[in-house]
Amino acid sequence: MHNLMHQPVYRLNWMISGQFCDAVIKVEDVEFEIHKVILCKCSPYFLALFQRWSSSNKKVFVIPGMSPDIMRLIIDFAYTSSVSVTEENVQELLMAADQLNVMDVVQTCCDFLGEQLRADNCISIFQLTDIVLSAELQHRAYRYMADHFEEVAYHDEFLQLPLQQLIDILERDDLNVRNESVAFEAVLRWIDHVPGERKAHVAVLLSKVRLALMSMDYMRLKVLPNELMKTNTESATMVWDALKSISHIRTSNSSVAQLRNPLARPRLPNAILLAIGGWSGGHRTNGIEAYDVRANYWINVTNNCEWPRAYHGTAVLNGSLYCIGGFDRAEHFNSVHRFDLSTRFWHEAASMCHRRCYVSVTVLDECIYALGGFDGRTRLSTAERYRPEANQWSLIAPMQEQRSDASSTTLHNRVYICGGFNGNECLQTAEYYIPEANQWTMISLMNSRRSGIGIVAYAGLVYAVGGFDGTNRLCSAEAYDPENNSWHEVSPMLTPRSNFGIEVLDDRLFFVVGGFNGFTTSFKVECYDATTDEWTEACDMDMFRSALSCCVVSRLPNMAEYVVSRDALPFLNEDANSDKQS
Repeated sequence: MHNLMHQPVYRLNWMISGQFCDAVIKVEDVEFEIHKVILCKCSPYFLALFQRWSSSNKKVFVIPGMSPDIMRLIIDFAYTSSVSVTEENVQELLMAADQLNVMDVVQTCCDFLGEQLRADNCISIFQLTDIVLSAELQHRAYRYMADHFEEVAYHDEFLQLPLQQLIDILERDDLNVRNESVAFEAVLRWIDHVPGERKAHVAVLLSKVRLALMSMDYMRLKVLPNELMKTNTESATMVWDALKSISHIRTSNSSVAQLRNPLARPRLPNAILLAIGGWSGGHRTNGIEAYDVRANYWINVTNNCEWPRAYHGTAVLNGSLYCIGGFDRAEHFNSVHRFDLSTRFWHEAASMCHRRCYVSVTVLDECIYALGGFDGRTRLSTAERYRPEANQWSLIAPMQEQRSDASSTTLHNRVYICGGFNGNECLQTAEYYIPEANQWTMISLMNSRRSGIGIVAYAGLVYAVGGFDGTNRLCSAEAYDPENNSWHEVSPMLTPRSNFGIEVLDDRLFFVVGGFNGFTTSFKVECYDATTDEWTEACDMDMFRSALSCCVVSRLPNMAEYVVSRDALPFLNEDANSDKQS
């Protein structure tokens, strides 16, 4: 239930009892005694009804097209400035408020619907905005539909979409599909709902699917054999053109070859991965690169107002990127800088209680946690928490181990930290923190000692990846299951590394970025898929670096500034990956 209350309004007994009423609103067979002046204050519709559309001596006014219950809510709002909106009444109340031009109630209903968006109702809410004009609700409903298309396409509402709306959705660059096969299968499902009427539209719909972004195997096994492709000449031609493009991209040196073809134009990501700072070529850097997962391409988004630092932590909260602690070869920082991702300006935030390089940083419940690290003299067990609304750090219970060069993540409302270095040895231990109890608890030992480790919560497990065991840089990886307090080995990375960035992107893959391989800093990037337990190479960064930090940002209003331009893709240097900064 949603209530709108502008200010306290006391409903006097003489209003309820009908004293001094000067008109009657009639809806169906129900009459409401009202005061014209009260209703005129809440809507220009009533002002026009009482003054311009009727004679001065008219007493009864019939309102068509709504139920008495809804009229009662609107009259009640006129007197109290409060309205109760529920899932059961919101659509009817919105239509009535729009008809009567009671804009405060319209806005309240739109806000309520925006909060209720789900995969099974976002299309009907989006279509409702064609009747009740609300640019804000229309945008929110479309964004939900685009961001959750993989779920939306399996609900009944999707099958009722008119052709033009489906075309409009499919052709958008910002349609969020991890595999283009999702869009293809959605088209088939929509056609199969009314095949007699809809199969004639297969060619125009197929032209909006980025066929050349699919795998060769999927095209051969699922697309080519489809009966619609066989019986429609135009569709068959598109499929063969897409197969030629896929073949050309595979054999080309460039990951962006042949992208003049609209069938190969990458969708926009709804989240991007940022790689921030670190050591590069023996020097600290302030470089920031953004990874566009759909185009498999990195772009430089460095803002030179930031001071270079390495062995720092980063966190994203409320549209801002926080750069925390670190080291610049001369100083161990307790400073925190905040980068507004929309305006792209840096601001100074409150400093931490302790200086911390080799710090572990994570976010839980709108708070940033900074754990352990090295202050220039001591490996730290202290931990602290930042509340952005107060711009203040406060100490929490110390960890059970001193840890620098560890890594942290959050899972099931717990903060996990694993591995690190205590000043004497690389650590095999791990522990978690429960905020409600302000308490740390040790968990089972990892299978390997790991300093310069990367950990990430992914697919319900905590993954510990790479690092340094005191002798070698590791490519091994293992996963912790909190249900049975045990670690198990998973497939090793393709490249050994320590002091790298690690983040989950697309809810399906986690990426490891850069690092030190025992001989040199690296620009290599790879990703892990838990469904297949496989690592695959991704596009290299432009910059060799270790001691960097990574984070993921999503749904930015200026996302286009952090992704490669789709219109520029065909003109990118085909040897873009061969010219790296060392």
